[in-house]
Amino acid sequence: MEKLIEIIHNPTLENWAEDNHQAFLDMFGSNNGRYPARAQTDVKLRAPRFSSSSGVPFAALIHPSNPDSGAYGGMSFVIFPVENAPCLIGLVIGTQGLNPDEEILGRPGHARKVKAICTWLNYKHGNGRLIAWAKHDPVRTDRDVPQNIKHNFSAYQSVFKRYGKVLYGIFAPTEKTDATRDAVTAFLDLMFAERGHFPLSRFSQNTEAIRAEYLAHLLSEVNQNDVAELLQQRRYVILEGPPGTGKTRLARKLLHENYQDNGFTVQFHPNVTYESFVGGLAPIETADGLGFRFAPHKGILMAAAQQAAASSHPFLLHIDEINRADLSKILGEAIFLFETDSEDVRQTQLSYDFGPPFGNSLFLPQNLHIVGTMNSRFVS
Repeated sequence: MEKLIEIIHNPTLENWAEDNHQAFLDMFGSNNGRYPARAQTDVKLRAPRFSSSSGVPFAALIHPSNPDSGAYGGMSFVIFPVENAPCLIGLVIGTQGLNPDEEILGRPGHARKVKAICTWLNYKHGNGRLIAWAKHDPVRTDRDVPQNIKHNFSAYQSVFKRYGKVLYGIFAPTEKTDATRDAVTAFLDLMFAERGHFPLSRFSQNTEAIRAEYLAHLLSEVNQNDVAELLQQRRYVILEGPPGTGKTRLARKLLHENYQDNGFTVQFHPNVTYESFVGGLAPIETADGLGFRFAPHKGILMAAAQQAAASSHPFLLHIDEINRADLSKILGEAIFLFETDSEDVRQTQLSYDFGPPFGNSLFLPQNLHIVGTMNSRFVS
C-alpha cells in the first residue's frame, strides 16, 4: 500500500483519479497486494476528478452495488485531500444511508473496534496530541463531529462542513509515515474483514500484531473525572466492562464525592417492572374496613426526578446491573425522555395522576443525571 501512503502525504489533484486507480490495483493480488484478488470484487473505487472550485475532493472504496456517480451508501474507506496538509483518512457512511452495510454498521463490535483503533493510534503515535477520533455510534448520522474535534483538526474544516455527520472514524496524518501506514492498514483490514476478506498469508504476522495492539484498547480506560465531565455534558452515561473492574465502585465514588451524596443507587434484576421503575398502581392500606385499595405510586425514576426537581444541585441516580432488566418494558414511553440534545424539555403523558410535581405528565429535570453500570457483552 505504499502508493496509497504516498498519495496521502503528497496529494496532487492533477492526476488524482489516475494515481488512486493505480494505488487501488496495487492493493490486490499475490504479486504485490495485501489482499487476495477476490476481495477486489467487494469494493469499488470512487475517485472523481475535481477542480479547485468543484466541491470537496475525495477517493473512496465503496460497496460495489453503488452507482458509478452521485450519492452512495454503506461503509467506505475515504481519503480527503486538502491544501497544505496530508489527506484526512476516514471511515465514512455514504450520504445515501447505511444500506447495503447496515448489518455491519449496526454491530456494537464494529463501533468498538473503530474506537479501539483510534485510541491505539493516539496512544502509539499521538505524542500527547489527538490525531484520531471515532464516533460512539456510527449509525447516528444525525450527529455531527463535535466542535472540539473540528477545532483540533482545523486543517480539515471543508471536509467536516460537507461530511461531518457521516464520518465515524478519522485519522489526521502527522509527518510520520509509519503512523499513516498503521492507520491505513488497521482501517482497511477491518473493512475487508467485515466483508469476509483477510490479508494474504505473508501478511498474517503483521495483521495479527496490529489487531492485537488495537484490541488491547478495546475497553476504554476511564477515570472518575472523565465520567463526571461526561455526565455534566450528556446527563446519561453507561459504564461497561468485565466483572470486577471497579464500575460500581467508581459510580459510588461519583455519588459520594462529585454529587455529595445527592442521589441514590438501585440495582436492576429481571423482576423490575415499569410500575416499579416509572410508576403505576400499588396497594395502600385504608381505614374503611376494606383493608386496602389501589392508588398511583411513584417508581424509582419518578422519585429521582422529584428529588432532583426539589434541589438546586446535580442529582445522581446510579443504576447497577442495568442490563439485567428488560429496558424496553421497564421504560415504556418514558424512553422518549432520554434525549440530551432536545431543545425543549421533553414530557410524556402518564396513565394516572401521581400528584405534584408531575401530575399525569412526567419530565426529567436538567439536573438529574443517570449512570448505569453493566458487565461487558460479547463483541462480534
